[in-house]
Amino acid sequence: MKLVVIGFGQCGGRIADEFARLNKRARRWRGIEIITGAFAVNTDAADLSGLSTIKSDYQHRVLIGGRKTGGHGVGKINELGAEIAREDSDKVIDAIRTAPRFFETDAFLLIASAAGGTGSGAIPIMTKHIKERYVDKPVYNLIVLPFQHEEDTEERTIYNSAACLKSVSSVADAIILVDNQRYVRKDFSLRNNLAKINALIVEPFYNLLCAGEEKKSKYIGVRMLDAGDIIQTLVGWSVIGYGKSQLPLIRIPFAGTRNFRKKSTEIHRGIQAMDEAVGELSLKCSPMDASRALYLLSAPAKEMNMELIKDLGDYLRDIASEAIIRNGDYPREKGMLDVTVILSELSDVEKVRDYYARSTSFIPEVRKRQKRVESKLSQIDEAAKDIPSLL
Repeated sequence: MKLVVIGFGQCGGRIADEFARLNKRARRWRGIEIITGAFAVNTDAADLSGLSTIKSDYQHRVLIGGRKTGGHGVGKINELGAEIAREDSDKVIDAIRTAPRFFETDAFLLIASAAGGTGSGAIPIMTKHIKERYVDKPVYNLIVLPFQHEEDTEERTIYNSAACLKSVSSVADAIILVDNQRYVRKDFSLRNNLAKINALIVEPFYNLLCAGEEKKSKYIGVRMLDAGDIIQTLVGWSVIGYGKSQLPLIRIPFAGTRNFRKKSTEIHRGIQAMDEAVGELSLKCSPMDASRALYLLSAPAKEMNMELIKDLGDYLRDIASEAIIRNGDYPREKGMLDVTVILSELSDVEKVRDYYARSTSFIPEVRKRQKRVESKLSQIDEAAKDIPSLL
């Protein structure tokens, strides 16, 4: 599957940068192109300068709202981010058209943080504009939810997240939710933590996108999972997970292929990878709420067999009994067996409901606070009315 990837705001731009790096890796090691264009859109020039892989020209790093923000961002005010995106949407569309292989694109992936200003405000507006312009291609959103400490200390974070999620849910073909908190490593520095989180968010897409674009016959799976399967799976609220299991570098001599211990170990490795993929889903949810699901098994060809595929399918069927399940195999990895899982068309997402509920109670509180501030300011003005002004 080939994607045009567009990141909005600081968070979205950095994850789009990771997708550009993923494409370089696929091109170098597999001779495959999976990203037809990677773009970063922001109101802050400094954030755009901090990227490393996306081309540095103005058509790939797109600065919007320069007149209103002076290139210094919108300060978490997502209403302003939405207004700027509405005014400068043509600038983004024109940039997308410059991708030399744009005509090969299967879908769009727009990325943003739900809690920010530029990304949170711009992503629903641009999703709507791109869907109207390219009606035959699905438009997916990857929405990154804030850290727990941001929710606890910044009330605006909750409001922005709720407004963003409500807006994108009405326009995007699918919303892949990613909870930042699930990727935190306590012993990492701030810079390394964020870089690692971005890499972990993007990693599950590598084999998923490569499988359907493979050119060499020996690496094409018996049941190939391509863009059509992914498009039919991704609908509404979605999550993605990835798990892996290391294979032994040295094989035990004289261990026959019919040895029962070897067979049991092979199955166990596959179940272990599937277990990790489900346990490390990008957002905590109940798999029973999924109406569509997909899994891709990637491993050396000799490590995959019908029994393993069946056991993985049974595993997913047990935890997502209401879902239509699609699967595929990709005989590519060396020294590793990994499983990518997508659960889609989720009927209930507790985290999203929580944002909506908390935001609903937050709005009246803000209005009360504003009235109190206005009242106190008017009292100060009243106290100063008899004092002459020097103006």
